[in-house]
Amino acid sequence: MSIAIYPGSFDPITNGHVDIIRSGLVAFDKIIVGVLSNPRKIQPLFTEEERMTMIRDLFKDDADRIEVDSFEGLLVDYCKRKNVHVILRGLRAVADF
Repeated sequence: MSIAIYPGSFDPITNGHVDIIRSGLVAFDKIIVGVLSNPRKIQPLFTEEERMTMIRDLFKDDADRIEVDSFEGLLVDYCKRKNVHVILRGLRAVADF
């Protein structure tokens, strides 16, 4: 089974995030959406649990292929714990800034 991790704060999740996850489902059997818990971030818009719930709600039809999890610390350590060797990332264009 091919698995990728898509990490981020998702505060809030955007259409761009959703598009990357949907594209990832074409290439991988499973996507782990790793919601970063960053206690140093000042006043997030949404709590970690709210962000995870939003993501689960958006992908409820693909719940068997998308795992929503939270993590803190280094991404490489999280990947090792999950035994995943692929990180899914999006690329921004100049027009995004």
